[in-house]
Amino acid sequence: MAMLRKNVKLDLHVVLPNHVHGLIVIEDNLDGLSSRGISTQKRHVSRTLQAGSLGAIIGQFKVAVTRRARLSQLYSDQRIWQRNYHEHVARDEESLNSIRRYVIENPARWAEDSLYVD
Repeated sequence: MAMLRKNVKLDLHVVLPNHVHGLIVIEDNLDGLSSRGISTQKRHVSRTLQAGSLGAIIGQFKVAVTRRARLSQLYSDQRIWQRNYHEHVARDEESLNSIRRYVIENPARWAEDSLYVD
């Protein structure tokens, strides 16, 4: 992600057989101000996907993975991704650490997943 977007950093992540967990940090420095600063630009609110939004970042990631999987002949016309994704914004250190713990511990719960195959 960071190769395409300088303001996006990949934090802790884990890939499981049927899903992926990842924490990404989006630095709001596109307008020259830090994420703690106040933007003087008015942002246009739209019903369509906005460039730089979390949805656009996730969409671009899914497209890149799909292309690579098809080029390596791992998949042909099969659908790789579910339609949506789950998100949670970590607003403080405590929340961030709790989410990191969940991501780290998630692989140990794989056997409990409804799609688990031994």
